[in-house]
Amino acid sequence: MVEQFVVGFVRRSHGLTGEFRVESASGEYSHFADMEEVSLTDGKETKLFKVESTEEASATLYMKLAGINSPEEAAKYNGWEIVVPREKAHPLQKDEWYVEDLKGCSVWYKDTAVSTAPAAASEEDVVGTVTNVMEGGSGYLVEILLSENCSFLSDDVKRTKSGKMRTVYVPFKNEFIGTVDVDGKKMQLMHLWILE
Repeated sequence: MVEQFVVGFVRRSHGLTGEFRVESASGEYSHFADMEEVSLTDGKETKLFKVESTEEASATLYMKLAGINSPEEAAKYNGWEIVVPREKAHPLQKDEWYVEDLKGCSVWYKDTAVSTAPAAASEEDVVGTVTNVMEGGSGYLVEILLSENCSFLSDDVKRTKSGKMRTVYVPFKNEFIGTVDVDGKKMQLMHLWILE
């Protein structure tokens, strides 16, 4: 199965021929010019389209897909995601990752302040697993499902009142997330207090 990545979002129709505005998931638009086909999905339904044209404008992109020929038809896809195979997604720069690669990463915390003894200083513990990354008010948030086996957190912190494992949101910033290793499927948490 070909790995698919979200590269943009349909925002609204534009003009009379079925074009629509696209918001890029990466903030970059140049890679859209090389796309010959894209899929649109709303999470339940996915449709494949040939790309007729793309036109970059100030902080947006206009896209025309074959078979969408009126503003009304284009409006049906408002909010849908634009997905493409990995090789058509925006090329990554240093310290950039695809959301799909971050999903499933173990989130670990290393407590070096507990003791200067080598055994305590090297102790690692998985606090949870990344389930998603989403836009927040001032950047991206990492969605983490807390681990039942985490020894750093009390049951009151790990579980909801109904007893289910809690999901927490941590800003995807250097002061909260340290080393990210997508090949090893792990991510370092810098502070435990952010989980409370």
